[in-house]
Amino acid sequence: HRVVKVGGPIELQFFAGDQDLTPLETDPMGGRRFTGWRPDFLRTVVEGAGFDIEALTIREGDQVGVIDITARRALTLPDIIGPGMRLLICGLNPSVYSAETLVGFGRPGNRFWPAALDAGIATVNREPRHALAHHGMGMTDLVKRATPRADELTTDEYRTGLARVEQLCAWLRPEAVCFVGLAGWRAAADRTATPGWQESDLGGAPVYVMPSTSGLNAHSSLADLTDHLRHAATGRQ
Repeated sequence: HRVVKVGGPIELQFFAGDQDLTPLETDPMGGRRFTGWRPDFLRTVVEGAGFDIEALTIREGDQVGVIDITARRALTLPDIIGPGMRLLICGLNPSVYSAETLVGFGRPGNRFWPAALDAGIATVNREPRHALAHHGMGMTDLVKRATPRADELTTDEYRTGLARVEQLCAWLRPEAVCFVGLAGWRAAADRTATPGWQESDLGGAPVYVMPSTSGLNAHSSLADLTDHLRHAATGRQ
């Protein structure tokens, strides 16, 4: 994602399937093992990496099916995720500023990173890859489309995004997922939700919902936001 300019094209090929494959007889290097992908799940991963898929087709290969994807780099943030996450942070959607700088919650005045540092779930400011590698904090967004303001998003976008995040949780099994901003969870899952732990899980992961860290949210102080992140990272008791 980082090395492709916005709008730049990519072409990808994957083996189709839902399990690891035995070494292929036609592999000139011999002995290598490959993983098969389900098309629906592969779409989730590629879109999460920050690309708009233009075409996804399946064709017969020499021994297994092959998935061909053509896509273009979107103006968005790629997911920063992996196995063994202590906490998966899910924002509403990237601001245009964050998408251009490739740092989630990156707009000046957003209090996410000060709160994350105070809560101990990050130790290097505005470095999501460091937070994932050293503290198990992953980052994604409910909607991948970047907008100047989150109120430009639709309920359908939130619901589609929630299904994508649910797939990620079922796949990577974070200890918990924290939705930053009430609007997304209320639109997609529970319109009466209040901050804190929710009754329902998502893809097997406990769900915590907290207020927006935007500087426009005058109802929550930095101390309040820090407490929310600390509770989310501690886990549901």
